[in-house]
Amino acid sequence: MVKGSEQNGIKQYVHDDQKRVNNPPVGLVTAETDRLDGKRKYHFDPHLDPQLQWAGKTEGTSFDVDTVSLHVHERIDPLTIIEAVRRRELQEQQSLFHYFETKENNPPIREAIEFYKHSQGWSNRLIAGDSLLVMNSLLEKEGMAGKVQMIYIDPPYGIRYGSNFQPFINKRDVKDGKDEDLTQEPEMIRAFRDTWELGIHSYLTYLRDRLLLVHELLHETGSCFLQISDENLHHVREVLDEIFGKRNFCSIISFVKSSGLGAVLLPRQTDYLVWYAKDIERVKYRQLYRTKALDVGGASAYTFVLLPDGETRRLTQEERESPANLPQGSRVFRYGDLTKPGPGSKYGVRIGDRTFTSGNRWWGIPEESMYRLIEKGRVAIRGPSLSYIRYLDDFPAYPITNAWGDTGTGSGLGKIFVVQTDTRVVERCVLMTTDPGDLVLDPTCGSGTTAYVAEEWGRRWITCDTSRVAITLAKQRLMTAVHDYYELAHPKEGVASGFRFRTLPHITLKSIANEEPPAQETLYNQPIEDKSKKRVTGPFTIEAVPSQRVRSLEEVEKSSHEADISISRSGETLRQDEWISEMLSTGIRGKGGQVLEFARIEPLGGTRWIHAEAETKDGKKIVIFWT
Repeated sequence: MVKGSEQNGIKQYVHDDQKRVNNPPVGLVTAETDRLDGKRKYHFDPHLDPQLQWAGKTEGTSFDVDTVSLHVHERIDPLTIIEAVRRRELQEQQSLFHYFETKENNPPIREAIEFYKHSQGWSNRLIAGDSLLVMNSLLEKEGMAGKVQMIYIDPPYGIRYGSNFQPFINKRDVKDGKDEDLTQEPEMIRAFRDTWELGIHSYLTYLRDRLLLVHELLHETGSCFLQISDENLHHVREVLDEIFGKRNFCSIISFVKSSGLGAVLLPRQTDYLVWYAKDIERVKYRQLYRTKALDVGGASAYTFVLLPDGETRRLTQEERESPANLPQGSRVFRYGDLTKPGPGSKYGVRIGDRTFTSGNRWWGIPEESMYRLIEKGRVAIRGPSLSYIRYLDDFPAYPITNAWGDTGTGSGLGKIFVVQTDTRVVERCVLMTTDPGDLVLDPTCGSGTTAYVAEEWGRRWITCDTSRVAITLAKQRLMTAVHDYYELAHPKEGVASGFRFRTLPHITLKSIANEEPPAQETLYNQPIEDKSKKRVTGPFTIEAVPSQRVRSLEEVEKSSHEADISISRSGETLRQDEWISEMLSTGIRGKGGQVLEFARIEPLGGTRWIHAEAETKDGKKIVIFWT
């Protein structure tokens, strides 16, 4: 469906044919209406081969994830906001949440508090929270296993801290090892501890756990793209082999990320996308093409021109750089081989008083097809052999391969996030493996590039991030985005019917030789645009995993008493003493070789893990806790 304002030509795509469950609005949540449903245990298959080993992997054959609800904090509809401003100018009043105030999205209160039991109209989702909790909630609370068509993951590339997280909205020059660039968000501090505590070992565990949930969420025709640098590409490939199975590996795509300047050794320009299918036999794939032109690219082999008077010659350098200099009616072409190495046809081709053979190879087409090509002027004599004449305009496009050299972000103009990826990278992944109306998930939101691209191309989207800085940047980017309006294939059926795309006739040697009509190639990255309209972001919600519940004093006293009993029975006090003794003798090592040395450490009573007051040798008083 398309919703819009005819007066100002502004539209938006709305996925009315899709539903989502009624997540609990944060204002209605109580302990009674939204209970935690315990944990879910995920198991790894121990019989996979080959396997990469790291510290903690052997012990981590399974892991538990809390099952939490995703609470709706805000409902945003940019088109309704625009309409509200316009109506305000006309002294008319309309709610900013008009789209959401339908009967379907505002059920009676008795149904509204029966969370996850009723469906409502689809709206896209921007979620604050750890990706493991979010994906587990989608699986357990919302039954979304097998519902996601494409997942794009852009995790931290390595094990450094400052280079992976942006602590402030207006500061992108983040430096690793600088205290002022450390995040102040407790969620991010915990993410750092969990992901980098044991360096690469924790990092691989972090990825492996999340990839297991990614695999469950994917549709049987779905794809997963993981963005990574060459630092850990080899490790990530092996982990993906374990989760998806090596038979479902599709490709490693290299793409230009930066100029590569400033490197100590060989400058590094490229990053990589590792592409896996849920099932490679059923994966959805749409071939993308780029324009083939002398002055743009893809036509380096086309070095000859047929002039209007029938003369053929090589192109000049000036003509290659500026094709407009060619005489009107000229046709640029290249010579192609008519033979092949494998079994084919053996015959003599008579042209004038000369006979040509395929030599120690075979002709690639039957004899009658060869004479049909000669009749149509598609065969040229080149010395002792024959060649096929392939014109540039036979098919002025060429397929995109797994080497993307046009995706560099250059000087970073327009970047709002320290590790923001060029939209063209995500765009190609989306266009290759999804159709309009399909669902795209990015558990590593960042600046919201995947959500932005999905919105641009009429896909549904869900994205999440632990950082509130990232969520804020993505929200702002989506609310202020303006997109081109693409014509729908069947307007009454909505976005899921697809767009109207440009097509190109693909004239081939086979189609000419057999006198067949040329195939029509669909250009999935070139939908037909309606220039009289513009489009804004469709409705979306801001959601979050629930905050940690504050316990009452009675609960704290009860748990402390239970902890005392547990400690006396389990011998934890002895272990605490051992840890404290170790810290007093060796201190705690930090970044850059720094060591924190203690003069005294006094443990607090009644705690299962280490909770202590301490004083350093330089007189600073600190608190130590270990969870």
